[in-house]
Amino acid sequence: MIFASDLDRTLMYSMRAIEELGEPKKSILKPVEQKDGKWVGYMTESAFSALKKLSFHSLFVPVTTRTTAQFNRFVILAEEIPIKYAITSNGATILYQGMPMEEWSNHIYRKLHSESVSQSELLSILHREGFHFDGEMKQAENLFFYYILNCLPTASDKEMLQSLALRYGWRISLQGRKLYFIPKAISKGSALEYICNREGMKTIAGAGDSILDWDFLKNCQYRFIPNHGELVNELANMSILSKVTGTNNQIITENHGVLAGEEIIQGFLKLLPQETNFCS
Repeated sequence: MIFASDLDRTLMYSMRAIEELGEPKKSILKPVEQKDGKWVGYMTESAFSALKKLSFHSLFVPVTTRTTAQFNRFVILAEEIPIKYAITSNGATILYQGMPMEEWSNHIYRKLHSESVSQSELLSILHREGFHFDGEMKQAENLFFYYILNCLPTASDKEMLQSLALRYGWRISLQGRKLYFIPKAISKGSALEYICNREGMKTIAGAGDSILDWDFLKNCQYRFIPNHGELVNELANMSILSKVTGTNNQIITENHGVLAGEEIIQGFLKLLPQETNFCS
């Protein structure tokens, strides 16, 4: 069985996210991400212990919008949890045993050139249409970009922005204060599908909090979604959530914040005994 999960605000949480979403009073936090010699990302001790157990009984595939360099800051994962595959840069890169798969990267670059306008063209279009962003712009491996915003867009501005980006082969996602602009060719779902075909596995369980995670969650047999994320609101707006909530294959967590991550991993552990016969 494949357990594919987003990391930030799904399984792992920065201190900012923990404070924003409510710090658990009785749970012990375990540091899992290190930056510039300081611990900046956390799970609960119970969640980390459960993830270790899960990774030894299934194929755990981290799926993240982070670049490979940012993903590698999760030093505890590399040291204590076996990771055969990881999907980084929102699906533009697949790591196999820690190294990028060249075949997949070449496939992505071909699609980028044929399906989307360039980043510089998109920025010109956005400025021409009157969009200006109050925040710092960041580049992600020359594949996509994002802003760390000082103020968030209104719902109507976000809708207009999404419509405009889609017209030129891009899409957006607002995750906390980060506003991502990502070419449509870069997809977590297509990257995970490639891994499934390579491994000969069909049964997938997934977890994620953002609209970008729906790319792979919609093809998962079991879906876990934190109740604090962008995805819950977006799916409700699109009337998708109402069609699947209440079935036994999609679970919106009762907890939020770092405890939602713990709940998700415990939920996947409960699936293992009944799903063992699906594994290759």
